[in-house]
Amino acid sequence: MERLPITAAGHAKLEAELKNLKGNARPQVIQAIATAREHGDLSENAEYHAAKEQQSLIEGRIAELEDKLGRSEIIDVSAISGKQIKFGATVLLVDEDTDEEITYQIVGEDESNIEEGLLSLKAPLARALLNKEQGDSVEVTTPGGSKAYEVLDVKYI
Repeated sequence: MERLPITAAGHAKLEAELKNLKGNARPQVIQAIATAREHGDLSENAEYHAAKEQQSLIEGRIAELEDKLGRSEIIDVSAISGKQIKFGATVLLVDEDTDEEITYQIVGEDESNIEEGLLSLKAPLARALLNKEQGDSVEVTTPGGSKAYEVLDVKYI
């Protein structure tokens, strides 16, 4: 069974989503199915079919979250130190073409959000950055073409 690295914050976020699905979404869809059943003929009842489809999506997401949480390995980023980029590192980069500085934290796949600066461990840039140090340059092939970055700083916070 493959372990999934995740930060404590990412794990808490997945647990909160699971709790919401089980405590709110699931009971609401069960009620919607019961209400739709009261309307009679189920074969032509669009509300019933929509509620059943929603129930299927909710149950699928619950199963997915339970699996991921069961396989997750919480990494305490604050306990990591060093100069090399590893999981959990917050990395300050400069685009060598535009001199634009960007900061990313390398996190688990399920907690990544590029707008928030959370870069998936499986992203091409993150894979290229692993084991690099301050001052190193990396070149990454992205959907938009090849990009070159220099590592300005590596922190574990």
